Amino acid sequence: IHGQFNDLLELFKLGGDLPNTNYLFLGDFVDRGCCSVETFILLLALKNRYPDRITFLRGNHESRQITQVYGFYDECLRKYGNIEVWRQCTDVFDYLALACTIESKIFCVHGGLSPTITHIDDIMQLERQQEIPHEGVMSDLMWSDPADITGWAPSPRGAGFVFGGDIVQRFNHENNIDLICRSHQLVQAGYQQICNKNNRTMFDDKLVTIWSAPNYCYRCGNMAAILAVSYTHLTLPTILLVQ
Repeated sequence: IHGQFNDLLELFKLGGDLPNTNYLFLGDFVDRGCCSVETFILLLALKNRYPDRITFLRGNHESRQITQVYGFYDECLRKYGNIEVWRQCTDVFDYLALACTIESKIFCVHGGLSPTITHIDDIMQLERQQEIPHEGVMSDLMWSDPADITGWAPSPRGAGFVFGGDIVQRFNHENNIDLICRSHQLVQAGYQQICNKNNRTMFDDKLVTIWSAPNYCYRCGNMAAILAVSYTHLTLPTILLVQ
């Protein structure tokens, strides 16, 4: 969402009102956009009102260090004259989940996989109530990306890794899941099932990137999307495009 408050409201119009629709957000609620405070506070209010209907995952921007660089810290200081709101919001960040599954069949995470994690249950052993470290499993889940490679490679982002289709196939098989749903990368169409240099789907429809901030930074011109999942058709999710 990246602080694009009005686009968040449009997203709810498209997806359906709470509590009639369940929502799972994949992180990066703040930074870049001009209304990060309003965006995150609204989401917290909705979580308080409908605790079983809305779920948040942590993204790499839910970080004290990152928010001091990309806008949220400065926005709080400008709007409130001090950093207390920023401090309290970043304290909340430490309690956000790192990943989740939908009906044990769709694995959801902000960034990607980690070479240290083989089974989803391993994530439950992590101490998540901390600032995102520069390296390690928690950092990998926030920062890693799929790529047209085999195996693992260091990420050009400087944190996390890039991983290939063979890694996705192995992870999905080991955990008996059908799909990895993640965000973290801007995609112009709003969603992307990564293709290789021959324009063939790399991961046999086992991984999808969803991006829900239209016209990112108010200048990228991209579409945005929601992945709509029906409990009766988990293996056939549909894409709703946000104009």
